[in-house]
Parts: sequence; structure tokens; C-alpha cells
Amino acid sequence: MGMFFAEDTVHSDGGRLTGFDRYREVLERDFISFMLCGLVTLAFFLPFALGMAYAILSTSALVMLAACVFGGLFAGPGLYGMYDLLFRSLRDAPGEWWKNYRKALAENWKSALLPGVVFCLFLGVVIFAGLLMFWWAEALPSWGTIAVYVVSVLITTMFFAVYWPQLVMFKQSNFLRFKNCILFCIKYFWHTLGVSAIEVVYWAAIALFLPWSVLVLPIIGLWFVLFLANFLLYGDLNQAFRIEEEIKEHFPEQAPCYDDPWEVEE
Repeated sequence: MGMFFAEDTVHSDGGRLTGFDRYREVLERDFISFMLCGLVTLAFFLPFALGMAYAILSTSALVMLAACVFGGLFAGPGLYGMYDLLFRSLRDAPGEWWKNYRKALAENWKSALLPGVVFCLFLGVVIFAGLLMFWWAEALPSWGTIAVYVVSVLITTMFFAVYWPQLVMFKQSNFLRFKNCILFCIKYFWHTLGVSAIEVVYWAAIALFLPWSVLVLPIIGLWFVLFLANFLLYGDLNQAFRIEEEIKEHFPEQAPCYDDPWEVEE
């Protein structure tokens, strides 16, 4: 399948591949599921996108706030389902993606409403602030202002990169999730910062190449950068939160089974 997909190569002892081989293996296995789930998630983000488009055309912050609140009520559950699929894939959980997706949303959509609104408010403020500084302003901002803007976006993205996995994996209070986000970002600062930078650069590229970048959204849109970010961070997340141990203990039906491993092909 070329440079983006793995050949049929798995450890003979039933364990997992590591590094880039693992990356290619997961992509080959779940590419179609990721793409289809990405399309569904894009549909959930459509109210937010349409509302933001109108807010930008009308240059109205009030419309932006309304679009973020209303759109977040749809975007939150959609993003929850996307994260649920990604983490099932990363831990090799069994089951058909659409069945798992519907079950996850049916059982947990309410818990994703408030995070969805907050997340969309963050996106809305970032978009409006960026337009205000680089498009609507008569003069370009100072380097100090740009630095504050970029650092703020990176730090907030770091927070969400740890918050959403916790929301999907565990039943916790928001206070505990917030506390865990801070502690995790401190302990794994450089890893989390790197993942955050990848996400920010990706979406900055999408924004810079609009409207042509819209053409790639149905294929790699929301899912690819989230898959890449969580793939890179999964080891740290699993070490910090004992994801696979907790899943195996409380949801044994979701635990992977390697009793019948494939043979390694030379």
C-alpha cells in the first residue's frame, strides 16, 4: 500500500508493533473507519461552521458567541465520538466502528455538551482574534502580541489534548479532569507541547490555504491530525492514566485479544 500503509506484519508473539510500523498498521486497518467517522464529525461541526461564517461576514462578536454556544452543543458529541473511535483503535479494541460510535454517543452525549461549547468558544475566539490582528486591523500587530497569541493557543490546545481523552475514557468530575490536565502537561511538557504544535500548524495550514483546503477535509479533515496527535501521546496517556488496565478491569469486552497472532512476514 505504499509509504502510508503497512504490509501484513505483526509481532509473532501477539504483541504490538512500535513506532512508525505501528502507525502504518493502525492506518491500514482503520483508514476507512477514520474517514467515515471524520465525515460524520464534520456534519456535527456544520452548525458551528455556518454560524462562524456568518459571524465573520457580519464581523459580529455577538453572533460569534451565539454560534459557538449553539454549534458547541452539536460539535461536542461529534468530537466525543471521534475520540472514542481513535482510542478504541489505538488500544486494538474489538467491534465495528459504527456500532461502537452510536453506542458511545447514546450513552455519553450529555457529558460532551459543556466541553463542546467551551471548545467551540475557544475556537471562535482564536479565529476572531486572528482575523482582528492579521486581516481586519489597519497595521500588523507587534511581535510581542503575536507571541502572546501563539503561546495562548498552544497552551489551550495542550489542555484540550489531555482533557478529551479523559472525558472519553473515565467517569470523573470536571475539577479532577482539569487537575489531571495541569499535572500531565507539567510532567510530559515537551511531548504535549509538540503534539499541540502539530495540531496548531495543521489547522493554520488549513486556514491559510482556504478555500482550496476544504477539498481535503472530507478525506483527512478532522480525524488525521487527531489520530496523529493521540498516536504520539498515547504512550504517555496510558502510562499516566493506566488506560488499558482500567479498560481491561472494568470493560473486559473492550480489551484486545492476541491469542491467535499473525506470523511475521520477512
